[in-house]
This record gives sequence, structure tokens and C-alpha cells, in this order.
Amino acid sequence: MTKTLGPAQLKVLEAIAAGTGYGFDVMDQTGLPSGSVYPSLAKLEKSSLVRSRWEAATVARREKRPPRRYYEITAAGREALARALAQARDLARSLAKAVKESS
Repeated sequence: MTKTLGPAQLKVLEAIAAGTGYGFDVMDQTGLPSGSVYPSLAKLEKSSLVRSRWEAATVARREKRPPRRYYEITAAGREALARALAQARDLARSLAKAVKESS
């Protein structure tokens, strides 16, 4: 399991949880460059937060493109995502409170 999800990993995990299936779609959904998306996917998979599978080569050949690697979130990934989003909400509340108190 991963320690804390970084911002890119969090965005990628959110995209996968929302049903985004493969790398280029994750890039489109998140607005992140490939240099952030693919390392994040590798780390998330290594941490067992997502799993991947290659599509059948026959499908890719029929569509005249390389095979795609599809990702899906695991149960551990859903738990990690929920924790990370709760932490982000808590941080946002704390910052809003601190700003309000300093005004």
C-alpha cells in the first residue's frame, strides 16, 4: 500500500475510479501530461491500488492501432481514494478556517 497519494496520483486514481480506462483517456480527463500519468499509473499498480490488463491484439488490429492497457481501481484503491479525498477536504476546511480567523 502506498503512503500518501501525491496530487498527480490522486487525480489519476480519481479518473480510473470514474471509469476512465487507459492512459490517453486519463491524460484527457485529468489534463496531466504523459510524464505524470504513466509514472502515476505504475506506482498505483505497484501499490495494488489499480490493476491492468492488455486488450486483445485482434481488437487493436481491427481498429488499426496498438493494443491498449486498461486500468481499473481495486478495493484497496477505492479505500485509499476515499481516505485521500477526506484528508483533502479536512485540509481545505482547516485552511478556510485559518484564513477566516486571520481576516
